Amino acid sequence: MEREDMIKILRTAAENQLISFDALDMIEGVFQVSAMQVRDIMVPRSQMVVLERDVSPEDCLPVMNEHGYSRYPVIKEDRDSVIGVLLAKDLLRYFDSDQKQRFVFKDILREAVFVPESKRLNVLLADFRANRNHMAIVMNEYGGVAGLVTIEDVLEQIVGDIQDEFDYDEDDSMIRRTDDGFVVKALTPLDDFNEYFGSGFGTGDFETIGGLVTNSFSYLPERGESVEINGFRFTVLHCDSRRINLLKLTEIESPKLSQETPV
Repeated sequence: MEREDMIKILRTAAENQLISFDALDMIEGVFQVSAMQVRDIMVPRSQMVVLERDVSPEDCLPVMNEHGYSRYPVIKEDRDSVIGVLLAKDLLRYFDSDQKQRFVFKDILREAVFVPESKRLNVLLADFRANRNHMAIVMNEYGGVAGLVTIEDVLEQIVGDIQDEFDYDEDDSMIRRTDDGFVVKALTPLDDFNEYFGSGFGTGDFETIGGLVTNSFSYLPERGESVEINGFRFTVLHCDSRRINLLKLTEIESPKLSQETPV
């Protein structure tokens, strides 16, 4: 039986309530993972958040506070020279006054795992599980770094979006104020967005702010990409292979942002 025939049978089963649509989505995700390669989901080299080898613990903190990840590739000279991976929790003990003077990056680095762009996702997932790794550095055919991939990136192809350091519970506000702007859920209705920010985005073609932003890119953007629309800069904080999930919003014109508490 061909894969397409199997999926048709499963979709019919879901329509007849023999299996749930959530189960159907995960089964289709498993099929998808077996056909995809690392290059299809990796974080590109230009968007990798890295730390340099010759920095102090204090120099690492601004990067960690801004991005909130648990793992960071550490480079020696440039992004082609990844020498290891730093776990944020491994850095904590060096903020004790007795330990700070003995800080040496190489003493706490975890070994970096390198994989080719062409590696199948199902094989990568099996390797992650067998070796208890959570991140791999992706190499191109010329031996340079092409990007990175995490176990979460692979799992999201199967189960959909996984809540991470940027995500909210469903009951949380769609809009959250930060020190340098706002974090906005992509599913925020445009009417609610316009009311909160006093903006005038049209609601004819799109129902959500994520739809408006995706249309402005004219393609599905990747994490870290930005676009400016009518005096606002939207930066993608979280996305998957299907949609934008979370946006960072900063104003680039005169102050208009509401001071009211989001609903």
